[in-house]
Amino acid sequence: METFWIKAAQLVLALAILIIIHEFGHFLFARLFGIRVEKFYIFFDPWKEIFKWKPGKYIGGLGKQKDLTKRNDVAEDPDQEGDSGRKGKKTGFWNDTEYGIGWVPLGGYCKISGMIDESMDTEQMKQPAKPYEFRSKPAWQRLLVMIAGVLFNFLLAILIYAGIVYATGEKYVALNDAKMGLQYSQAAINAGFRNGDIPIEADGEALDGLPSEDRLKMMQAKEVKVLRDGNVASISIPENFIFDLDKEMKSDSATVNFFTYRIPTRITQVMPGEGASKAGVKEGDEVIAINGVSTPALTDFLSTLEGHDNETIDLTVVRKPTETENDTLTLPVKLSANSKMGVGLEIDPSAFFNVKEKKYNIFTSIPRGIEMGVDRLTSYAKSMKLVFTKEGAKSVGGFGAIGSIFPESWDWIAFWNIAAFLSVALAFMNILPIPALDGGHVLFLLYEVIFRRKPSEKFMEYAQMTGMVLLISLLIYANGMDIVRFFFK
Repeated sequence: METFWIKAAQLVLALAILIIIHEFGHFLFARLFGIRVEKFYIFFDPWKEIFKWKPGKYIGGLGKQKDLTKRNDVAEDPDQEGDSGRKGKKTGFWNDTEYGIGWVPLGGYCKISGMIDESMDTEQMKQPAKPYEFRSKPAWQRLLVMIAGVLFNFLLAILIYAGIVYATGEKYVALNDAKMGLQYSQAAINAGFRNGDIPIEADGEALDGLPSEDRLKMMQAKEVKVLRDGNVASISIPENFIFDLDKEMKSDSATVNFFTYRIPTRITQVMPGEGASKAGVKEGDEVIAINGVSTPALTDFLSTLEGHDNETIDLTVVRKPTETENDTLTLPVKLSANSKMGVGLEIDPSAFFNVKEKKYNIFTSIPRGIEMGVDRLTSYAKSMKLVFTKEGAKSVGGFGAIGSIFPESWDWIAFWNIAAFLSVALAFMNILPIPALDGGHVLFLLYEVIFRRKPSEKFMEYAQMTGMVLLISLLIYANGMDIVRFFFK
Protein backbone atom coordinates (compact mmCIF):
# COMPACT_ATOMS: atom_id res chain seq x y z
CA MET A 1 0.00 0.00 0.00
CA GLU A 2 2.91 2.36 0.77
CA THR A 3 4.26 1.78 -2.74
CA PHE A 4 0.88 2.71 -4.21
CA TRP A 5 0.81 6.06 -2.40
CA ILE A 6 4.41 6.87 -3.40
CA LYS A 7 3.57 6.24 -7.05
CA ALA A 8 0.29 8.16 -6.74
CA ALA A 9 2.05 11.15 -5.15
CA GLN A 10 4.61 11.25 -7.94
CA LEU A 11 1.87 11.03 -10.58
CA VAL A 12 -0.20 13.85 -9.05
CA LEU A 13 2.86 16.08 -8.60
CA ALA A 14 4.02 15.49 -12.18
CA LEU A 15 0.55 16.17 -13.60
CA ALA A 16 0.23 19.35 -11.52
CA ILE A 17 3.57 20.69 -12.78
CA LEU A 18 2.79 19.87 -16.42
CA ILE A 19 -0.71 21.38 -16.20
CA ILE A 20 0.56 24.60 -14.59
CA ILE A 21 3.23 25.05 -17.26
CA HIS A 22 0.84 24.22 -20.12
CA GLU A 23 -1.90 26.55 -18.95
CA PHE A 24 0.59 29.27 -18.06
CA GLY A 25 1.67 29.27 -21.71
CA HIS A 26 -1.92 30.06 -22.74
CA PHE A 27 -2.26 32.58 -19.88
CA LEU A 28 0.97 34.44 -20.65
CA PHE A 29 0.32 34.94 -24.36
CA ALA A 30 -3.31 35.85 -23.74
CA ARG A 31 -2.36 38.55 -21.27
CA LEU A 32 0.46 39.83 -23.51
CA PHE A 33 -2.16 40.45 -26.18
CA GLY A 34 -4.59 42.06 -23.74
CA ILE A 35 -7.01 39.13 -23.62
CA ARG A 36 -8.84 38.60 -20.33
CA VAL A 37 -8.27 35.23 -18.64
CA GLU A 38 -11.23 34.63 -16.36
CA LYS A 39 -9.98 31.45 -14.65
CA PHE A 40 -6.68 29.61 -14.19
CA TYR A 41 -7.29 26.21 -12.60
CA ILE A 42 -5.19 23.20 -11.71
CA PHE A 43 -7.49 20.19 -12.10
CA PHE A 44 -11.19 20.50 -12.90
CA ASP A 45 -13.80 22.00 -10.57
CA PRO A 46 -17.31 20.73 -11.41
CA TRP A 47 -19.89 22.08 -8.92
CA LYS A 48 -17.32 23.18 -6.32
CA GLU A 49 -13.61 23.94 -6.11
CA ILE A 50 -11.15 23.07 -3.35
CA PHE A 51 -9.66 26.56 -3.40
CA LYS A 52 -10.12 29.81 -5.32
CA TRP A 53 -8.62 33.27 -5.16
CA LYS A 54 -8.97 36.46 -7.17
CA PRO A 55 -6.40 39.06 -6.11
CA GLY A 56 -8.02 41.95 -4.30
CA LYS A 57 -11.52 40.54 -4.87
CA TYR A 58 -12.17 37.35 -2.92
CA ILE A 59 -10.72 34.13 -1.52
CA GLY A 60 -12.45 30.88 -0.63
CA GLY A 61 -13.21 27.29 -1.45
CA LEU A 62 -15.62 24.43 -0.85
CA GLY A 63 -18.56 26.72 -1.57
CA LYS A 64 -17.48 29.51 0.82
CA GLN A 65 -16.02 32.87 -0.12
CA LYS A 66 -14.55 35.88 1.72
CA ASP A 67 -14.90 39.27 0.03
CA LEU A 68 -11.63 41.21 -0.24
CA THR A 69 -13.03 44.09 -2.30
CA LYS A 70 -13.15 47.72 -1.24
CA ARG A 71 -16.62 48.75 -2.35
CA ASN A 72 -15.68 52.24 -3.42
CA ASP A 73 -12.90 50.93 -5.66
CA VAL A 74 -15.10 48.78 -7.91
CA ALA A 75 -16.90 49.96 -11.01
CA GLU A 76 -20.56 49.02 -11.20
CA ASP A 77 -20.14 47.84 -14.80
CA PRO A 78 -16.64 46.42 -15.32
CA ASP A 79 -17.16 46.06 -19.05
CA GLN A 80 -17.45 49.86 -19.29
CA GLU A 81 -14.28 50.50 -17.28
CA GLY A 82 -11.80 48.30 -19.17
CA ASP A 83 -10.48 44.86 -18.37
CA SER A 84 -9.89 45.28 -14.66
CA GLY A 85 -13.22 46.81 -13.68
CA ARG A 86 -11.45 49.37 -11.46
CA LYS A 87 -12.19 53.03 -11.99
CA GLY A 88 -9.35 55.00 -13.46
CA LYS A 89 -6.99 52.02 -13.55
CA LYS A 90 -5.65 49.94 -16.38
CA THR A 91 -6.10 46.20 -16.36
CA GLY A 92 -3.72 44.29 -14.14
CA PHE A 93 -1.66 41.51 -15.66
CA TRP A 94 -2.56 39.07 -12.86
CA ASN A 95 -5.44 40.68 -11.01
CA ASP A 96 -8.37 39.93 -13.32
CA THR A 97 -8.08 36.16 -13.13
CA GLU A 98 -9.53 33.71 -10.62
CA TYR A 99 -6.88 31.16 -9.61
CA GLY A 100 -7.97 27.84 -8.15
CA ILE A 101 -7.55 24.15 -7.53
CA GLY A 102 -10.22 21.69 -8.58
CA TRP A 103 -10.90 18.28 -7.11
CA VAL A 104 -10.85 16.16 -10.29
CA PRO A 105 -7.19 15.53 -11.27
CA LEU A 106 -7.84 14.88 -14.95
CA GLY A 107 -6.30 18.07 -16.28
CA GLY A 108 -6.61 21.82 -15.89
CA TYR A 109 -7.76 24.85 -17.85
CA CYS A 110 -7.57 28.56 -18.58
CA LYS A 111 -10.99 30.08 -19.21
CA ILE A 112 -10.17 32.69 -21.82
CA SER A 113 -12.83 35.35 -22.33
CA GLY A 114 -14.64 35.23 -25.66
CA MET A 115 -13.61 31.70 -26.60
CA ILE A 116 -15.54 28.46 -26.95
CA ASP A 117 -13.65 26.03 -24.70
CA GLU A 118 -14.26 23.38 -22.04
CA SER A 119 -16.57 25.73 -20.12
CA MET A 120 -19.01 25.82 -23.09
CA ASP A 121 -19.98 29.35 -22.01
CA THR A 122 -22.32 29.95 -24.95
CA GLU A 123 -24.17 32.78 -23.15
CA GLN A 124 -21.04 34.90 -23.24
CA MET A 125 -20.68 34.25 -26.97
CA LYS A 126 -24.19 35.62 -27.59
CA GLN A 127 -23.16 39.05 -26.29
CA PRO A 128 -21.42 41.66 -28.48
CA ALA A 129 -17.67 41.07 -28.67
CA LYS A 130 -15.60 43.11 -26.21
CA PRO A 131 -12.14 44.50 -27.12
CA TYR A 132 -10.47 42.33 -24.46
CA GLU A 133 -11.98 39.06 -25.74
CA PHE A 134 -10.20 36.29 -27.62
CA ARG A 135 -12.59 36.52 -30.57
CA SER A 136 -11.79 40.23 -31.04
CA LYS A 137 -8.07 39.69 -31.58
CA PRO A 138 -6.27 39.10 -34.91
CA ALA A 139 -5.98 35.48 -36.05
CA TRP A 140 -2.18 35.42 -35.62
CA GLN A 141 -2.49 36.44 -31.95
CA ARG A 142 -5.16 33.81 -31.30
CA LEU A 143 -2.97 31.23 -33.04
CA LEU A 144 -0.02 32.04 -30.77
CA VAL A 145 -2.25 31.83 -27.69
CA MET A 146 -3.37 28.33 -28.68
CA ILE A 147 0.11 27.08 -29.60
CA ALA A 148 1.67 28.47 -26.41
CA GLY A 149 0.58 25.60 -24.15
CA VAL A 150 2.17 22.96 -26.35
CA LEU A 151 5.27 25.13 -26.80
CA PHE A 152 5.71 25.57 -23.04
CA ASN A 153 5.37 21.83 -22.41
CA PHE A 154 8.07 21.11 -24.97
CA LEU A 155 10.32 23.84 -23.56
CA LEU A 156 9.79 22.40 -20.08
CA ALA A 157 10.95 18.98 -21.29
CA ILE A 158 14.07 20.54 -22.83
CA LEU A 159 14.78 22.43 -19.59
CA ILE A 160 14.37 19.27 -17.49
CA TYR A 161 16.62 17.20 -19.76
CA ALA A 162 19.24 19.96 -19.75
CA GLY A 163 19.05 20.13 -15.95
CA ILE A 164 19.45 16.38 -15.59
CA VAL A 165 22.56 16.15 -17.79
CA TYR A 166 24.00 19.25 -16.08
CA ALA A 167 23.48 17.70 -12.64
CA THR A 168 24.39 14.09 -13.35
CA GLY A 169 26.13 13.93 -16.72
CA GLU A 170 25.42 11.03 -19.05
CA LYS A 171 26.48 7.43 -18.78
CA TYR A 172 26.78 5.57 -22.07
CA VAL A 173 28.35 2.65 -23.85
CA ALA A 174 30.71 3.77 -26.63
CA LEU A 175 30.22 2.01 -29.96
CA ASN A 176 33.67 0.46 -29.81
CA ASP A 177 32.83 -0.99 -26.38
CA ALA A 178 29.78 -2.88 -27.71
CA LYS A 179 31.42 -6.29 -27.51
CA MET A 180 28.57 -8.05 -29.32
CA GLY A 181 28.62 -5.47 -32.09
CA LEU A 182 25.64 -3.63 -33.56
CA GLN A 183 22.47 -4.64 -35.36
CA TYR A 184 22.02 -2.63 -38.56
CA SER A 185 19.04 -1.47 -40.60
CA GLN A 186 18.57 -2.69 -44.16
CA ALA A 187 19.84 0.59 -45.61
CA ALA A 188 23.04 0.26 -43.57
CA ILE A 189 23.46 -3.37 -44.67
CA ASN A 190 23.00 -2.26 -48.28
CA ALA A 191 25.83 0.25 -47.70
CA GLY A 192 28.20 -2.53 -46.58
CA PHE A 193 27.67 -2.95 -42.84
CA ARG A 194 27.07 -6.41 -41.37
CA ASN A 195 25.27 -7.35 -38.17
CA GLY A 196 27.90 -7.76 -35.45
CA ASP A 197 30.26 -5.11 -36.85
CA ILE A 198 31.88 -2.93 -34.16
CA PRO A 199 32.53 0.63 -35.48
CA ILE A 200 35.96 1.97 -34.49
CA GLU A 201 36.71 4.91 -36.83
CA ALA A 202 34.93 7.42 -39.09
CA ASP A 203 37.26 9.20 -41.55
CA GLY A 204 40.17 8.40 -39.26
CA GLU A 205 38.46 9.76 -36.09
CA ALA A 206 38.00 7.29 -33.22
CA LEU A 207 34.39 6.45 -32.37
CA ASP A 208 34.51 6.53 -28.58
CA GLY A 209 32.15 9.39 -27.64
CA LEU A 210 28.41 9.73 -27.19
CA PRO A 211 26.60 7.25 -29.46
CA SER A 212 24.37 10.02 -30.85
CA GLU A 213 27.43 12.04 -31.90
CA ASP A 214 29.24 9.02 -33.36
CA ARG A 215 26.09 8.04 -35.26
CA LEU A 216 26.16 11.41 -37.02
CA LYS A 217 29.88 11.07 -37.77
CA MET A 218 29.27 7.69 -39.40
CA MET A 219 26.36 9.02 -41.45
CA GLN A 220 28.46 11.93 -42.77
CA ALA A 221 31.75 10.03 -43.23
CA LYS A 222 33.26 8.85 -46.51
CA GLU A 223 34.86 5.81 -44.86
CA VAL A 224 34.03 3.89 -41.69
CA LYS A 225 36.27 1.22 -40.22
CA VAL A 226 34.75 -1.62 -38.24
CA LEU A 227 35.97 -4.64 -36.33
CA ARG A 228 34.54 -7.71 -38.06
CA ASP A 229 35.32 -11.24 -36.86
CA GLY A 230 38.49 -9.98 -35.21
CA ASN A 231 39.73 -8.15 -38.30
CA VAL A 232 39.49 -4.50 -39.37
CA ALA A 233 37.21 -3.93 -42.37
CA SER A 234 36.76 -0.69 -44.29
CA ILE A 235 33.35 0.44 -45.56
CA SER A 236 33.01 3.15 -48.22
CA ILE A 237 29.89 5.16 -47.36
CA PRO A 238 27.65 5.90 -50.39
CA GLU A 239 27.14 9.58 -51.21
CA ASN A 240 23.38 9.48 -50.57
CA PHE A 241 23.61 7.28 -47.47
CA ILE A 242 22.08 9.85 -45.09
CA PHE A 243 19.11 10.28 -47.44
CA ASP A 244 18.66 6.50 -47.70
CA LEU A 245 18.50 6.30 -43.90
CA ASP A 246 15.99 9.14 -43.74
CA LYS A 247 13.78 7.48 -46.37
CA GLU A 248 14.01 4.18 -44.53
CA MET A 249 12.96 5.70 -41.21
CA LYS A 250 9.90 7.28 -42.81
CA SER A 251 8.72 3.90 -44.06
CA ASP A 252 6.28 1.77 -42.07
CA SER A 253 8.62 -1.23 -42.10
CA ALA A 254 11.55 0.47 -40.31
CA THR A 255 12.38 -1.08 -36.94
CA VAL A 256 15.99 0.14 -36.52
CA ASN A 257 17.29 3.69 -37.00
CA PHE A 258 20.66 2.96 -38.70
CA PHE A 259 21.82 0.68 -35.88
CA THR A 260 21.10 -0.57 -32.39
CA TYR A 261 23.22 -2.41 -29.84
CA ARG A 262 23.33 -6.18 -29.85
CA ILE A 263 22.81 -7.21 -26.23
CA PRO A 264 21.94 -10.48 -24.48
CA THR A 265 18.27 -11.31 -23.81
CA ARG A 266 17.85 -10.83 -20.07
CA ILE A 267 14.49 -11.21 -18.31
CA THR A 268 13.79 -8.26 -15.98
CA GLN A 269 10.12 -8.93 -15.17
CA VAL A 270 7.79 -11.94 -15.27
CA MET A 271 4.05 -11.20 -15.37
CA PRO A 272 1.98 -13.44 -13.06
CA GLY A 273 -0.34 -15.85 -14.84
CA GLU A 274 1.36 -15.52 -18.25
CA GLY A 275 3.13 -18.28 -20.17
CA ALA A 276 6.62 -17.52 -18.88
CA SER A 277 5.49 -17.45 -15.26
CA LYS A 278 3.66 -20.77 -15.59
CA ALA A 279 6.74 -22.35 -17.17
CA GLY A 280 9.02 -21.28 -14.34
CA VAL A 281 10.95 -18.46 -16.02
CA LYS A 282 12.52 -16.13 -13.45
CA GLU A 283 13.86 -12.59 -13.36
CA GLY A 284 17.55 -12.56 -14.25
CA ASP A 285 17.31 -15.50 -16.67
CA GLU A 286 19.15 -14.98 -19.98
CA VAL A 287 17.63 -16.60 -23.07
CA ILE A 288 20.11 -18.32 -25.39
CA ALA A 289 17.85 -20.42 -27.67
CA ILE A 290 14.28 -20.99 -28.88
CA ASN A 291 13.40 -24.52 -30.02
CA GLY A 292 17.11 -25.28 -30.24
CA VAL A 293 17.79 -22.25 -32.48
CA SER A 294 20.57 -20.09 -31.00
CA THR A 295 19.50 -16.52 -30.07
CA PRO A 296 22.69 -14.85 -28.78
CA ALA A 297 21.25 -11.30 -28.97
CA LEU A 298 17.94 -9.67 -28.10
CA THR A 299 17.27 -8.90 -31.77
CA ASP A 300 17.76 -12.59 -32.60
CA PHE A 301 15.37 -13.57 -29.81
CA LEU A 302 12.64 -11.21 -31.01
CA SER A 303 12.89 -12.21 -34.67
CA THR A 304 12.95 -15.94 -33.82
CA LEU A 305 9.96 -15.58 -31.49
CA GLU A 306 7.75 -14.15 -34.24
CA GLY A 307 5.33 -16.50 -35.95
CA HIS A 308 4.78 -18.86 -33.00
CA ASP A 309 1.30 -17.61 -32.12
CA ASN A 310 -0.48 -19.85 -29.57
CA GLU A 311 2.37 -22.38 -29.72
CA THR A 312 4.41 -23.93 -26.92
CA ILE A 313 8.12 -23.33 -27.46
CA ASP A 314 11.20 -24.75 -25.77
CA LEU A 315 12.93 -21.78 -24.18
CA THR A 316 16.56 -22.34 -23.20
CA VAL A 317 17.78 -20.00 -20.47
CA VAL A 318 20.94 -19.53 -18.46
CA ARG A 319 20.27 -19.01 -14.76
CA LYS A 320 22.70 -18.24 -12.00
CA PRO A 321 23.35 -21.71 -10.53
CA THR A 322 22.10 -22.63 -7.07
CA GLU A 323 22.34 -25.79 -5.02
CA THR A 324 19.04 -27.06 -6.46
CA GLU A 325 19.09 -25.79 -10.07
CA ASN A 326 21.36 -26.14 -13.07
CA ASP A 327 22.69 -23.03 -14.79
CA THR A 328 21.13 -24.00 -18.15
CA LEU A 329 17.45 -24.93 -18.33
CA THR A 330 14.99 -25.66 -21.14
CA LEU A 331 11.44 -24.67 -20.25
CA PRO A 332 8.20 -25.27 -22.23
CA VAL A 333 6.55 -21.84 -22.59
CA LYS A 334 3.03 -21.35 -23.94
CA LEU A 335 2.79 -18.20 -26.09
CA SER A 336 -0.21 -15.94 -26.59
CA ALA A 337 -2.03 -15.16 -29.82
CA ASN A 338 0.62 -12.55 -30.69
CA SER A 339 3.66 -14.66 -29.74
CA LYS A 340 4.05 -13.01 -26.32
CA MET A 341 5.04 -14.84 -23.14
CA GLY A 342 4.57 -12.09 -20.53
CA VAL A 343 8.08 -10.90 -19.73
CA GLY A 344 9.97 -7.62 -19.47
CA LEU A 345 13.38 -7.42 -21.15
CA GLU A 346 16.53 -5.45 -20.38
CA ILE A 347 17.18 -2.94 -23.18
CA ASP A 348 19.94 -0.80 -21.62
CA PRO A 349 23.40 -1.66 -23.05
CA SER A 350 25.06 -0.27 -19.89
CA ALA A 351 23.70 -3.31 -18.02
CA PHE A 352 26.11 -5.49 -20.02
CA PHE A 353 29.07 -3.47 -21.28
CA ASN A 354 31.70 -0.98 -20.12
CA VAL A 355 30.14 2.37 -19.20
CA LYS A 356 31.66 5.81 -19.81
CA GLU A 357 30.49 9.17 -18.50
CA LYS A 358 30.29 12.67 -19.97
CA LYS A 359 29.91 15.83 -17.90
CA TYR A 360 28.11 18.98 -19.05
CA ASN A 361 28.40 22.64 -18.09
CA ILE A 362 25.54 25.14 -18.22
CA PHE A 363 26.34 26.02 -21.84
CA THR A 364 26.68 22.49 -23.24
CA SER A 365 23.69 21.13 -21.30
CA ILE A 366 21.17 23.28 -23.24
CA PRO A 367 22.01 21.88 -26.73
CA ARG A 368 21.94 18.37 -25.27
CA GLY A 369 18.56 19.06 -23.68
CA ILE A 370 17.21 20.23 -27.04
CA GLU A 371 18.59 17.12 -28.74
CA MET A 372 17.02 14.84 -26.13
CA GLY A 373 13.67 16.65 -26.34
CA VAL A 374 13.53 16.38 -30.13
CA ASP A 375 14.55 12.72 -29.98
CA ARG A 376 11.82 11.88 -27.43
CA LEU A 377 9.21 13.79 -29.43
CA THR A 378 10.17 12.03 -32.67
CA SER A 379 10.15 8.61 -31.03
CA TYR A 380 6.78 9.23 -29.37
CA ALA A 381 5.23 10.45 -32.61
CA LYS A 382 6.43 7.36 -34.47
CA SER A 383 5.16 5.03 -31.76
CA MET A 384 1.66 6.52 -31.93
CA LYS A 385 0.87 4.62 -35.13
CA LEU A 386 0.97 1.42 -33.07
CA VAL A 387 -2.05 2.62 -31.07
CA PHE A 388 -4.23 2.11 -34.13
CA THR A 389 -3.38 -1.59 -34.37
CA LYS A 390 -5.41 -4.27 -32.61
CA GLU A 391 -2.61 -5.03 -30.15
CA GLY A 392 -1.91 -1.35 -29.63
CA ALA A 393 -5.54 -0.67 -28.70
CA LYS A 394 -5.30 -3.37 -26.02
CA SER A 395 -2.16 -1.77 -24.57
CA VAL A 396 -3.72 1.69 -24.12
CA GLY A 397 -3.65 2.72 -20.46
CA GLY A 398 -4.92 5.50 -18.26
CA PHE A 399 -3.69 7.01 -15.02
CA GLY A 400 -2.94 3.60 -13.57
CA ALA A 401 -0.62 2.77 -16.47
CA ILE A 402 1.06 6.17 -16.23
CA GLY A 403 1.48 5.86 -12.47
CA SER A 404 3.04 2.41 -12.82
CA ILE A 405 6.07 3.81 -14.67
CA PHE A 406 7.16 5.82 -11.61
CA PRO A 407 9.66 4.10 -9.26
CA GLU A 408 8.47 2.43 -6.08
CA SER A 409 10.72 4.65 -3.95
CA TRP A 410 11.16 8.37 -4.43
CA ASP A 411 14.01 9.12 -6.85
CA TRP A 412 14.19 12.71 -8.07
CA ILE A 413 16.27 11.96 -11.17
CA ALA A 414 13.83 9.22 -12.22
CA PHE A 415 10.89 11.49 -11.38
CA TRP A 416 12.16 14.34 -13.55
CA ASN A 417 13.03 11.99 -16.40
CA ILE A 418 9.47 10.64 -16.42
CA ALA A 419 8.00 14.13 -16.00
CA ALA A 420 9.99 15.34 -19.03
CA PHE A 421 8.75 12.43 -21.13
CA LEU A 422 5.16 13.04 -20.03
CA SER A 423 5.58 16.72 -20.92
CA VAL A 424 6.66 15.72 -24.44
CA ALA A 425 3.72 13.31 -24.68
CA LEU A 426 1.30 15.99 -23.46
CA ALA A 427 2.64 18.45 -26.04
CA PHE A 428 2.21 15.92 -28.84
CA MET A 429 -1.27 14.83 -27.79
CA ASN A 430 -2.50 18.41 -27.39
CA ILE A 431 -1.39 19.48 -30.86
CA LEU A 432 -3.40 16.70 -32.53
CA PRO A 433 -6.11 18.28 -34.75
CA ILE A 434 -8.99 17.11 -32.56
CA PRO A 435 -11.72 19.57 -31.47
CA ALA A 436 -11.44 20.39 -27.74
CA LEU A 437 -7.66 20.02 -27.93
CA ASP A 438 -5.29 22.89 -28.73
CA GLY A 439 -4.64 21.30 -32.10
CA GLY A 440 -8.34 21.51 -32.97
CA HIS A 441 -8.37 25.25 -32.27
CA VAL A 442 -5.16 25.64 -34.29
CA LEU A 443 -6.78 23.78 -37.20
CA PHE A 444 -9.77 26.13 -37.27
CA LEU A 445 -7.51 29.19 -36.95
CA LEU A 446 -5.41 28.01 -39.88
CA TYR A 447 -8.64 27.62 -41.84
CA GLU A 448 -9.47 31.22 -40.98
CA VAL A 449 -6.03 32.46 -42.01
CA ILE A 450 -6.14 30.61 -45.34
CA PHE A 451 -9.76 31.31 -46.33
CA ARG A 452 -10.05 34.68 -44.51
CA ARG A 453 -13.29 33.81 -42.75
CA LYS A 454 -14.09 32.25 -39.39
CA PRO A 455 -16.02 29.02 -38.93
CA SER A 456 -19.44 29.87 -37.48
CA GLU A 457 -19.80 29.94 -33.71
CA LYS A 458 -22.50 27.27 -33.92
CA PHE A 459 -20.08 25.01 -35.81
CA MET A 460 -17.39 25.69 -33.18
CA GLU A 461 -19.85 24.75 -30.42
CA TYR A 462 -20.73 21.45 -32.07
CA ALA A 463 -17.07 20.72 -32.83
CA GLN A 464 -16.12 21.42 -29.21
CA MET A 465 -18.88 19.12 -27.91
CA THR A 466 -17.89 16.37 -30.35
CA GLY A 467 -14.26 16.63 -29.31
CA MET A 468 -15.13 16.54 -25.62
CA VAL A 469 -17.29 13.43 -26.09
CA LEU A 470 -14.43 11.78 -27.99
CA LEU A 471 -11.86 12.66 -25.33
CA ILE A 472 -14.10 11.58 -22.44
CA SER A 473 -14.78 8.28 -24.23
CA LEU A 474 -11.05 7.75 -24.73
CA LEU A 475 -10.42 8.58 -21.08
CA ILE A 476 -13.04 6.07 -19.94
CA TYR A 477 -11.66 3.41 -22.29
CA ALA A 478 -8.04 3.94 -21.23
CA ASN A 479 -8.78 3.83 -17.51
CA GLY A 480 -11.19 0.94 -18.07
CA MET A 481 -8.32 -1.01 -19.62
CA ASP A 482 -6.31 -0.35 -16.44
CA ILE A 483 -9.12 -1.90 -14.40
CA VAL A 484 -9.41 -4.89 -16.74
CA ARG A 485 -5.66 -5.54 -16.53
CA PHE A 486 -5.75 -5.22 -12.74
CA PHE A 487 -8.50 -7.82 -12.25
CA PHE A 488 -7.71 -10.10 -15.18
CA LYS A 489 -3.95 -10.37 -15.21
